[in-house]
This record gives sequence, structure tokens and C-alpha cells, in this order.
Amino acid sequence: MTIYSNNSIVLASRPVGEPSAENFRLETVPVQPLEDAQVLIKVLYLSLDPYMRGRMSEAKSYAEPVAIGEVMAAETAGVIVESKSELYQVGDHVCCRSGWQEYFISADKDPMTYRVDPSRVPLSTYLGVCGMPGRTAYFGLQSEGKPVAGETLVVSAASGAVGSVVGQIGKKLGLHVVGVAGGPEKCAYVKDQLGFDAVIDYKADDLDSALAAACPGGIDIYFESVGGALTEAVAKQLNQGARVPICGFISNYNSPDINKERTPFHILGELTNPPAHKFFLVFDYYAEFATANAALVDWVASGELKYQETMVEGLARAPEYFSWLFSGKNFGKLVVKIADE
Repeated sequence: MTIYSNNSIVLASRPVGEPSAENFRLETVPVQPLEDAQVLIKVLYLSLDPYMRGRMSEAKSYAEPVAIGEVMAAETAGVIVESKSELYQVGDHVCCRSGWQEYFISADKDPMTYRVDPSRVPLSTYLGVCGMPGRTAYFGLQSEGKPVAGETLVVSAASGAVGSVVGQIGKKLGLHVVGVAGGPEKCAYVKDQLGFDAVIDYKADDLDSALAAACPGGIDIYFESVGGALTEAVAKQLNQGARVPICGFISNYNSPDINKERTPFHILGELTNPPAHKFFLVFDYYAEFATANAALVDWVASGELKYQETMVEGLARAPEYFSWLFSGKNFGKLVVKIADE
């Protein structure tokens, strides 16, 4: 029997402001023998996502914080290297909630461990366009945004893992889609590759005038992932009956005290006629995940749905890579390659 040694990144201390290397610690321990109805997963790819910043904080949230000394939470994709399960065989590829580590023992009936097929689309895409970010876009726009053909949709973080999918689905549904991204390269990608009708560079354009030009009939749906100045500008041009699915508001995440920040809930709630808006969780739609997964994989496999990845390497550098999410250094989905198969 092979004896495996597992490297993991644990939360060493709670960050104040933007996380730094000092908030994490690398630990190495032997992998314990499997029990019946368990599988051992070798992690090949690790997903880094903005929501993880909230899990590092003790502030009240939709999920329990990661405890000090606990492996940082994350979704990963990997391959089963040992099995004591009748449901999985060695060599099966899966996604799971292993966290920031090289090996993970999963119960075979863990609902967050599920089989995927890398012969249809690359394994890493099951962490992005065909995974949680893709499902967030799929349900956030269609179920929360309630789009009607001909309406105007504005997408924040439009070149990102979620926003890029939101806009492409919006085009499939007959919407006038306006993306907001940062810098000429990302804006060109959103307009020329993803096919958005218009794009606004928040780093260079005046948001008020640019939104007015791109959305002459006002804004019916705003897919929120950013907050801050962009939300303030969008709020001025929302139509009566507008909807704002709130996926996140990354501009506030590194605040020393987010309870003192002006969030999208303050900005939208202060309007004379506030739009329908709420923070939604993709797990609200867990029962429909299979439907979304099938659609997203089909669209990617056929070339209908385009995506961009920033692929980096090395578990030990995950804390450094995580900071890229807040500086915009990554382009599209940020994935860490942990190991070769």
C-alpha cells in the first residue's frame, strides 16, 4: 500500500485588510488509511475565488468561518488514487471540497464530491466555466435576474469567471449586454471574443457618461459582483422594475470592518424606487445543479461558451496567487495546478 504525505495550507491567523503570507501556514502530515465507503483523491487543480476572503473572517456570514489551524476551504478537481467504495474506481475524475491541500479523503456519498468527465472539456474547467462560477452565472441571471428578451443587462467584472458567463448567457437570451472590465486587454476580450454589445473600462472611462451611452434605454438587470463606485453609477440609471442579483461586492471584502462599508445594499436601498435585489447563493439551486452542469459542458464542448483561465502552479504559492483576485492580475478564472496526474 502506498503511503502518501499530504501538504496543506491552513489559516494561521485572521487577516486585517488584505490577506498576506503571514496569515497562512504550510503543514505536512501523513494521509490516514481509508475506511469503508471512502476514497482518496489526489488534487490536480485548486480553485481560488473571492468568497474565500469572507471565510477567513469571523464576521457574520452565510457560512461558518474557517477555524484557525484548519485547511483553507476551496473546491478542487482531481483523480481517485485509492478506493474503498463501490461507487468510485481508481482513475475516476472528480470535483470535491478538499480545500487547499494535495490529498483529500472523501466519503463516497459526500454530495460535494461528484464525478466529472475530462474527455469532454478540460478538467480545470469544472472549477470555472463548467463549475461553481458557471452555475452561479447560470442561476443568478436566469432565476434571480428574470431576463426578458430585449432588456438591457449590465455585467460587472465582465471578464471574470462569473461575469463572462453571465454576459454570454445573456446574449443567448436576447439581451442587450454591456460589460464592465478593467484595462484595454480585458475590454477587448469582452467585446471581441465574448460578443458583448458594449464594454466600459472602469479604469479609463467616466462611468456615468459611459453607462448612459451604452444603455440609452436605461438598465433592466445589473449583475453585481463589485460594489463601490460602479454600483453608485449603475443605480442612477436603473429602470422601474429593475432586478439586481448580488453575487458579491469584492471592492469591500478587504475592509477592516465591512459593517462600516457602504455596500450595494445601502446604495440600492436608498433609492426612491429600489430595484429587486438580494444576495443569492448558488447552493440555493443545488437540486438543479445537474441541469446547469449538463448545459454548461455542452456549450463549452460545442464552442458556444468561451472562457479564459489564468493557470498558475504550486500549492505553496496559493496565498500569493489569492491576492491577485483583488488586484485584477488574473484574467478570467484563477486556477492553481497542484500536480500532474
